[in-house]
Amino acid sequence: MNPSDTKPRVGIGVIIKDAKGNILIGKRNSMHAPYYSIPGGKLDLGETFEETAIREIKEETSLTIKNPKVIAVTNNLKTFQREGLHFVSIILYTKDFTGTPTVLEPNKCSEWLWCDPHKLPKPHFEASEKAVACYLEKVVYIG
Repeated sequence: MNPSDTKPRVGIGVIIKDAKGNILIGKRNSMHAPYYSIPGGKLDLGETFEETAIREIKEETSLTIKNPKVIAVTNNLKTFQREGLHFVSIILYTKDFTGTPTVLEPNKCSEWLWCDPHKLPKPHFEASEKAVACYLEKVVYIG
């Protein structure tokens, strides 16, 4: 195990809701293949959660989001058990965006879909599934 892997890392996930009530979900094809997931990425040193959310969404989808708000935290222990990397994810939410989702990082994601949050595509990435559950149940954390 790499010494940098001995401490949890911070991930940022973003729930983006469209006017129809659907949320943006990507089909992952890299390290997290074959899972579907909300968009997001890693918190960079010195960034706020909001800055990371705005940057990652622009980099991954070409969308410009505004006013993302922290709504939940997930502790991704199933992923840790499976992959050996422990991430704590900060989940943000926004319905304020412009643009059309475009695959900008085809090495990480093969497509973007607008999905009913009650009917997530499977298999679904743990952090994303927990994030959407928190969003739907209006709670900050689900153990």
